[in-house]
Amino acid sequence: MKHPIRERPEKRWKIQGITPDFRLYGVWDLPTPGGPDDFPRLVRLFAAGDTGDNPSRIARLLFAIRWKLGALLHWDGADDGVGRRVPTLRDRLPADLLAAPSGPAFARLPFTPVYLLGDEFAAEMANRTVHGVLHLRWVEGGTGSHHGQMAVLVKPNGPLGRTYMAAITPFRHLLVYPPLLRGIGQEWRDGAGQA
Repeated sequence: MKHPIRERPEKRWKIQGITPDFRLYGVWDLPTPGGPDDFPRLVRLFAAGDTGDNPSRIARLLFAIRWKLGALLHWDGADDGVGRRVPTLRDRLPADLLAAPSGPAFARLPFTPVYLLGDEFAAEMANRTVHGVLHLRWVEGGTGSHHGQMAVLVKPNGPLGRTYMAAITPFRHLLVYPPLLRGIGQEWRDGAGQA
């Protein structure tokens, strides 16, 4: 389930304090029911992910087209990434987050971990179009059960980034995220990310 484009009031997440210049593009409840200590499993599941694993053929095709366009238009070069075109968000972290582990490296996705806490994880990516943040959190469902949430925060890079985000929004919300969320739920039920 997607939440409105605003933070939910029940908790202030650390990511909010370090990304005031980013726009929140959405928050999704993940079909990952679990106990209070299952958050590391969710983080491992995401870190091992791959756009080629999306259960939707259409979503896989859209990702393949995006990676091809990025290569042709030179959107994803090394000079356009975190630490090159944009400074890493780790440069913004307060002392308590700097002392925390950054989290696991991503095997195949272009994300760099920023910080990992017991119920919150942030990873960033940058290219010529945007500087983006994948934010995972572990929330209580009200009955003692817990589940993950995924938030996407984006800082577009000028007119190109704003145009790019406007162009992909309908595809993301209609064709990419619904099967992605179903796939995450299936992987969770199948035991992916368990130590």
